[in-house]
Amino acid sequence: MQRTATRITRATSSVTLVFALAGVIALSAQPAQAVDLGLSGDVGTTGVGFHLSMPLAPTLNARVGVNYFDYSFNSSTNSVNYDAKAKLRTFDALLDWFPFHNEFRLSGGVIYNGNKIDATGKPKANGTYTLNGNTYTSAQAGQVDGRVDFKRIAPYLGLGYGNAVAPNKGWGFTADVGVMFQGNGSTSLSNSGCSAPAPLCAQLGRDVAAENAELSDKVHGYNLYPVVRVGASYKF
Repeated sequence: MQRTATRITRATSSVTLVFALAGVIALSAQPAQAVDLGLSGDVGTTGVGFHLSMPLAPTLNARVGVNYFDYSFNSSTNSVNYDAKAKLRTFDALLDWFPFHNEFRLSGGVIYNGNKIDATGKPKANGTYTLNGNTYTSAQAGQVDGRVDFKRIAPYLGLGYGNAVAPNKGWGFTADVGVMFQGNGSTSLSNSGCSAPAPLCAQLGRDVAAENAELSDKVHGYNLYPVVRVGASYKF
């Protein structure tokens, strides 16, 4: 918990720094004018999100935001079926460049990636698990739980449409298509509540470790996370 809190604190500090730098640059560039702000709401592969945009130059905006969503699904390896729950938690710190002086934009930046997947193993219909070729009753094995985590700080590149702080802007449309470079997933699998004799519980521990290696192979290669979002914006 302390490590997670430290990571969130660092991410929050990074986003705060982006706000501060954006504010200093914008205020120095327009000393006699109020800073324009645009708020966007969107939905997509990162969940439900809200982003705040601020102009830095005529063709450059800073954009920060948060995205959130949970959903459940079923997954499996060759040995075990899982009830899984994906928890989407990301914080964006982006720059939007408008090279053609219209609403088409190129975007880049960093994302604090708190996405993770929690999974619970399901016994077969006969009430058994097969792990690493060995069969255990659900009473012997107890509960089998797993988690998949990803690299916390992930670069982002993409393109999109919509400028929430364009001159004379009110309501507008916004869209993003890009890639978050999240790295390969890190898996952890464990069991709790083994009721078998100690030698069998020790063997179960080794078999769970072997199943974790199989789970790691399953998620290996998903190092690019697609970002597709659509929504609406409003300029204050």
